[in-house]
Amino acid sequence: MNNIYIIGVGLIGGSLAIDIKKKNPKAVIHGISRKESTLDEALALNLIDKKATLDDLDKAELVIVAIPVDATVKILPTILDKISDNGLVVDAGSTKQDICKVVENHPKRRNFLAMHPIAGTEYSGPSAAIEGLFVGKTNIVCEVEKTTFKLQEKALKLFSDIGMRMRYMNPEAHDKHIAYVSHLSHISSFMLGKTVIDKEKNERDIFDMAGSGFASTVRLAKSSPEMWTPIFKQNKENVIETLEEYINNLTQFKELMKRDDFEAIFNEMKQTNHIKDILNGIS
Repeated sequence: MNNIYIIGVGLIGGSLAIDIKKKNPKAVIHGISRKESTLDEALALNLIDKKATLDDLDKAELVIVAIPVDATVKILPTILDKISDNGLVVDAGSTKQDICKVVENHPKRRNFLAMHPIAGTEYSGPSAAIEGLFVGKTNIVCEVEKTTFKLQEKALKLFSDIGMRMRYMNPEAHDKHIAYVSHLSHISSFMLGKTVIDKEKNERDIFDMAGSGFASTVRLAKSSPEMWTPIFKQNKENVIETLEEYINNLTQFKELMKRDDFEAIFNEMKQTNHIKDILNGIS
């Protein structure tokens, strides 16, 4: 796959461009964006080789869609309309049900591969793209059986070559699980940031006292609202369910505090320490 078009040359699209080009110097990377300034920046950073438009997609061997999920739902059918029978479209969205559903009856459904590379930082835009972002990361692939085997085989080899491990899942399971391990953590970070900002209005010294623990916990609050609001909207039911469980745990912790039951608090935290074993297993 040498003729590659990336729609959305930001953190994910740009980082994919860097790693694909490193593994395959012969690849020609075309960038597509609704903002001309984004393409100018991507060219200046050598993320892409050429600018392109949607009308050029008939020449594409691979199209990578790396834009907010609401925009993906709107534009994906049009992208599939334009590609050739030998072209493949993949998306990198953090939700999968709505994206899969919008093309489930498209005549070129077999030219689409739904995936979610679980990697990123709190930064956005072409300047956020970094080399090696996907090394050792998981790529969730949904409904792989609905994609033409020859095309999926090429794409999965490409993403394996840049260091990703593949995990297969249906869209419903993906959206449910990702609400816990990604979407909830972003909400927690945003709301922690909001709580501290609200308090800072009255206590100017609060940020002088913020250490590395606060910085690491609130890091995700720097993420793009333009990207995350559509994610929460598309995964609303699962996000609400995880929030209810999270709020219940916070309420329980507060009640233990009120009762001076610090032995129970110790035990809760001790049991939760097991998370480090789980995460070590992942890494």
